[in-house]
Amino acid sequence: MKPIHAFLIAVFCALPMTAQPVAAANQKPFTVPEIREWRGGEGHLPTDALKKIVYSDASLEPLARRLAEDFNALTGMKPETAKGKPADGCIALVMRRDKKAGAEEYLMDIDPKRVTITANDAAGLRWGAMTLLQMCETSGNLPAGKVKDGPAYGFRGFHLDAGRKFIPMDYLYKLVDIMAYYKMNKLNLHLNDNGFKYYYDDDWDKTQAAFRLESETFPGLTARDGSYSKDEFRRFLKYAASQGIDVIPEIDFPAHALAFTRFRPSIGSTDGEYGRDHLDIMKEETYGFLDSLLTEYLEGDDPVFAGPRFNIGTDEYSNRDSLVVEKFRYLTDRYIRHAERYGKTPLVWGSLTHAKGSQPVKVDGVEMLMWSNQYAAPDEMRALGYKMISIPDGTNYIVPAAGYYHDYLDNEALYNSWTPADINGVRLQEGDPQLLGGMFAVWNDHPTNGITVKDIHHRVMHSLPVMAAKTWSADKVTVPYSEFAGNTGKLSEAPGVNYLSRHNPQSRSEVLSLAEVTPGMQLPLEDIGYDYTVEFDIEGAEENKGTVLFESPYAVFWLSDPITGTMGYSREDKLYNLRHDIRPGEKSHVKITGDNKGVKFYVDGQLCDDMNIRRLSYNGGKNLISEVRTLVFPLGKAGGFRSKVTNLTVKNYAE
Repeated sequence: MKPIHAFLIAVFCALPMTAQPVAAANQKPFTVPEIREWRGGEGHLPTDALKKIVYSDASLEPLARRLAEDFNALTGMKPETAKGKPADGCIALVMRRDKKAGAEEYLMDIDPKRVTITANDAAGLRWGAMTLLQMCETSGNLPAGKVKDGPAYGFRGFHLDAGRKFIPMDYLYKLVDIMAYYKMNKLNLHLNDNGFKYYYDDDWDKTQAAFRLESETFPGLTARDGSYSKDEFRRFLKYAASQGIDVIPEIDFPAHALAFTRFRPSIGSTDGEYGRDHLDIMKEETYGFLDSLLTEYLEGDDPVFAGPRFNIGTDEYSNRDSLVVEKFRYLTDRYIRHAERYGKTPLVWGSLTHAKGSQPVKVDGVEMLMWSNQYAAPDEMRALGYKMISIPDGTNYIVPAAGYYHDYLDNEALYNSWTPADINGVRLQEGDPQLLGGMFAVWNDHPTNGITVKDIHHRVMHSLPVMAAKTWSADKVTVPYSEFAGNTGKLSEAPGVNYLSRHNPQSRSEVLSLAEVTPGMQLPLEDIGYDYTVEFDIEGAEENKGTVLFESPYAVFWLSDPITGTMGYSREDKLYNLRHDIRPGEKSHVKITGDNKGVKFYVDGQLCDDMNIRRLSYNGGKNLISEVRTLVFPLGKAGGFRSKVTNLTVKNYAE
């Protein structure tokens, strides 16, 4: 008999071998836009192990330095930067030469010791860096794996109307940083326009109109309620280019031109059908004016319009008769060629179905914004040979609180159904070489309706991640919308940017508590955005009119407003008084709640004011406009009050 242990060994050896447990490959991390190809590895790389950023080419030094700053803003750690080769503990930016790689495409290799990003161009490296930053923001450990990523469309944009409502330059810089973080690369900036005269007593002389650029050729043309100097605009375009964003300036004509006709009435239409916001395109004087105005910004070795593109507008002009149509087509062709003369790629708002005629309009090298199928039918424009950018008004237009188009875009429908190939229901072939990409837009048709830049931004950020995803991935998105919507809130607007003024947004919480607020005190929060609750106790003292309780760069909450002496708030050009005044010796508990519709004001548990959206009547009651009375609550600094303010609490939700 064999020994028992020898028998057991023999039996064990005869059994089939069972595979050892294998570590599961890492799942694709969530980013916006999502990574198009991911091959998961094993293990993780702690973000705090990344001490250095190295780059292969001296031209990449600015990108490396910016990546270090952004990394610091998100993680609190600032890596060193130096020219060098990939090494352990490094993020390596490597310029490659791969003829098979597409424009803006990048590769990223994450192993447990280092990260290497490679691309043919700086754009690809930048987008790879943004992907890495988003991964760092959502986790302290980077999953090992390999990324191959690139956009379906090269034109991924946003349009902003700064003509009807002035958009401050400090916001435009933040907007560029946000767009870069989400890999959007085109910003069309609408620099002139006017309101609708039926909100101004049907009087063109009272109707809002503005041209937002400094002009030395035509002193007095520039709007007084907000404008950009030529130097600051030039600097902004160059900064945007350094972040991978092409800012496309737009001067819109021959319609939407009340700012021009008010400055020089002789070039305005006298035809009652058109209205004074139409230029008289039959006059040579009109062309002389436009030639001089456009040349001021396009000419020179260092032009004001420093980017590669210029939008000449040309939308919504009358097509009453063939003479008008042919002259409109002549004007369109003339200014396409004028832009090209200064090395710019011309953009136009598509109008050539609306203005169908025989006068030739240049096609080659022209990019057309496809917004309305009635003004420019996609199939017709494709047959003519135009390069097209999808910005369909039915799905992609925001006009805040206007009651037409969207107040907020339908994100779920866009995410599940829309791609740039869908232009108001006309479906082009995905990847059609004439289809450059897509955009969404904010139009400020009602410039006096109380909507602030903060409110505009709330609408922008509601949909920018979705639009980034769909213009990058088109019909290849794989993340279900519910998962996408839930995870998007975990990302910043951009490293170091919090224009929404969100604080601890992942949970309903109290974000500030102070036993007492003293006059002149600096508070730890600049402000708090929608939704919020602010509460405090107050023991009143004698206060002068114009006494501030809280203020920030964007708003003031008044203890005694400058007009009525009651409590109130102001932001931008609006002041709203509340139906409560603080009286000497009186003790009260005050609560303010705010969201994107308005403000509610409570005293001792009773609702005193509901500052919701109200309808204002214009033109003898024929026209109504919605006035929005929102407030991003200011908390940066306490004012010089005499009253005693205690038990301040700030919550990131509205009770």
